[in-house]
Amino acid sequence: MTASLPPAVQAVFAQFATTELTTVGRAGQPVTWPVTPYYRPGAPCIDVTTSLGYPKKADEARANPLVALLFSDPARSGLPRPPMVLVQGSAQVDDRDPGANRARYARESREKPAGSAGRVSGRLGRYLDRIYVHVRPERVYVWPEGNIAAEPELYDAHMEEVRSGHSEEPERFHARPGGGASAWSPRIAELGTRYETAVLSLVSPDGFPFAVRVPVHVDAAARWVAIDGAPAGIPFQPGLACLTAHAEGPGASRPRGLQVRGDLIFVEDTWALVPHQVSAGLETPRLRLTPWLPRRRSRAGPR
Repeated sequence: MTASLPPAVQAVFAQFATTELTTVGRAGQPVTWPVTPYYRPGAPCIDVTTSLGYPKKADEARANPLVALLFSDPARSGLPRPPMVLVQGSAQVDDRDPGANRARYARESREKPAGSAGRVSGRLGRYLDRIYVHVRPERVYVWPEGNIAAEPELYDAHMEEVRSGHSEEPERFHARPGGGASAWSPRIAELGTRYETAVLSLVSPDGFPFAVRVPVHVDAAARWVAIDGAPAGIPFQPGLACLTAHAEGPGASRPRGLQVRGDLIFVEDTWALVPHQVSAGLETPRLRLTPWLPRRRSRAGPR
């Protein structure tokens, strides 16, 4: 369906350096990761990859092909005031021809704004061994200029379904909040300070993950992360959810990130995430290989 989308939306797919991929695990836990998108205007799918040595994203997409791609970080895209775009789609995992995937990844990485994989294939060749995940869009939400206060433009579905939180698709398993004590970490304090916004992902009634970038702040006394101003038209419901924040360090050379999984609850007139698992140091697309290069050169000695 991408060929029928507005050119501005296709430009987001083609020019963004990062998209946030959400998969849903067997227990119903959505998990969001920053990855690099690969897309040609009019193509039937948007593609992302994962390392052959760490295939978690591909494994989850194979077990549950309902996934989401959120385009919310316009850094290095060259697009002025682009929309935020959410794609809900069906994933197909492609690991049939590792050699073809390797060649494609090396070629396409050179075309990305910060692509470096093709230039280091001799040093870190195993990194080029990738699994592709092809995401065929089934529903697309567009927030013009990233304004989450307004209802999104919706393609290939009825807005009434979004407002009501119901879909013509049959309802699927939805994991309720797990409950239990909050698992706190000092890193959580970075939400709302170092990271003013984060990607919130949850599971819609029809089983598709839903993700949106939202402002957040930490309530340390209550031991939860509050969602500031829940976006209009979002199918919020109590259940398992994930907050993912990612950014680049000084000089765009030190990727950093934070992922918080837990229970999405409605409390004190707001939605909040009660943390149960905190992970730091997410792999971000920008210069994944850069931290390795100085060490590799130092071992090799002067040339």
